Amino acid sequence: MRIPPFSRYRPLMRMTAVFVLGMIAGCVVYNGVFHLSYNELWLNNQELQLQLHQNEEDIKTLKKYSKRQTVIKEIKVRAEDSDKGPDEASLKVMLQKLGDELEVLRGRDVFNIDEYSKMTRIMLNQKVYTVREKEYTVQVKTMLVMEGVLQVWVQIRMHVPA
Repeated sequence: MRIPPFSRYRPLMRMTAVFVLGMIAGCVVYNGVFHLSYNELWLNNQELQLQLHQNEEDIKTLKKYSKRQTVIKEIKVRAEDSDKGPDEASLKVMLQKLGDELEVLRGRDVFNIDEYSKMTRIMLNQKVYTVREKEYTVQVKTMLVMEGVLQVWVQIRMHVPA
């Protein structure tokens, strides 16, 4: 029995190798594009869930305090930009946690905001939150009440243990 010379099949083997490498490279590029688009979709979903949660709470409060004009009906928490702040996903979770903690102010009288601002600053000043296995420190910068909407600006930074 005779073995055919492999030199005849060398061009075919090269073409097959290039084709397989092209398939692998195509798979890598497609996987990268898929993960980028999925990550964007996931972040958008997190933001929409946060807005839905806030809107549901606002609707409950507005129904409850529709007759009273001088109460805090809505709470908006905003984060200031910082160098050592969390990524987008962690930021959304942090804002939701802060909003949940500030729910005690909902329905309170607007004219007593000085008491509430002191309480809020004491309650949230340098508080450490753990989100996605990282620790962040919250500092309340500004609180503003206008037309029943309490707006709180906070600065969120990575926690540095003392």
